[in-house]
Amino acid sequence: MVRRAKINLNRLGNKTDLLLKFNYASSILSFVLGVICTFFINVEGTIPFIFFWYTGLNLLNVLLFKYHRNLTVMAIFTSILSWVSTVVISLFSGGIESPFIFVLAIIVLAGYVSTRLFGKVYMYVILSSILIIFFLGHFYPEHFRTEIPIASKEIFSLISLLFAVYLLGYIFGKNLLETHRSLFLSKEEIEIKIKEKENLLSEVHHRVKNNLQTVSSLLNLQSRNTKNGKVKELTKSSQNRVLSMAIIHEMLYLKQNISKIDFRSYVQGLTDYLIKSANADKKNIEVQIDIPDIQLGIDTAIPLGLLINEAFTNSIKYAFNETNKGLVDIELKRTDNPEEYKLRISDNGTGFTKQVNIKKAKSLGLKLIHNLARQLHGSARRLNTGHGTGYEVIFKDVQKH
Repeated sequence: MVRRAKINLNRLGNKTDLLLKFNYASSILSFVLGVICTFFINVEGTIPFIFFWYTGLNLLNVLLFKYHRNLTVMAIFTSILSWVSTVVISLFSGGIESPFIFVLAIIVLAGYVSTRLFGKVYMYVILSSILIIFFLGHFYPEHFRTEIPIASKEIFSLISLLFAVYLLGYIFGKNLLETHRSLFLSKEEIEIKIKEKENLLSEVHHRVKNNLQTVSSLLNLQSRNTKNGKVKELTKSSQNRVLSMAIIHEMLYLKQNISKIDFRSYVQGLTDYLIKSANADKKNIEVQIDIPDIQLGIDTAIPLGLLINEAFTNSIKYAFNETNKGLVDIELKRTDNPEEYKLRISDNGTGFTKQVNIKKAKSLGLKLIHNLARQLHGSARRLNTGHGTGYEVIFKDVQKH
């Protein structure tokens, strides 16, 4: 919010500077053109009066802005004043053939300084004015006369073009170039800061991964220093949970995308590790992974990885006691709801000897499956596959919510 407010203030300041520069420059040039028309090229009547009239009213507009500080009011007044003055001067200097009519194309830019809507309306008003000047001069030529003497036409054309080019090049063109340069420098600065933050976040993932591996090593050391089989089993389970999180941080550190991971690669790496971890029992377990190319955020991947760790570990530990060979299927796909996913984990092992309610189970692993599913704004249930054990988890990518 603070950054957006600062950007809006800078933008308002740039608009104010541009409009003030336009008002000062056009007022001074109008005064000079009025003097030239009156004293040097013998132009009398409406044209020099409009030049002086524009100078006085425009400077008064700037003076009033110092008090009310309303940029929109000043911009609208400047636009209307410029439009009326240019149209009148064009009508009295040749109509559609007047060289001063090109100023209408330039002052369109001044209209956009106030608001985009006013700028668009102002543009259509000027286009309509040009068409009206053309048709009036074409169908009613007797009602129009030029105040420019024949001997002064070339000089008037020259000063009109110089007036137009100066406004377009020095005022609007220079401002456009400065704005482009400012945007380019801002873009470079933002890219550098983004790169620095990405490197910092990548380093954070690297350190988190190292810290988790340290915790895993401590758990492993603790396991070796005890002869209690139950403690060894609990320590090993905790170690697997820690490493399931460490793998995610390692993948985020090694890849360019530091906010999302390729979930299929993650599941493949996690299951490979869990199988190797259980290799003491010489079990030959095949894993079939059916997961599409999908990127999940870390807030989803970590609890989902822990959930898969629990279900897969249960299959390795309990499903294949009678045989050392088995199959575990892991499938992930979207549901009919585009914001939801369905994860199925099943094995062809011995299965539970009785119905087990995941929500009321006393097993820590089953409790974790239920709680992790709720953390992902979803639910978990046991599948009745007829053979083996299966779980189905409905969840959402929580990073989107």
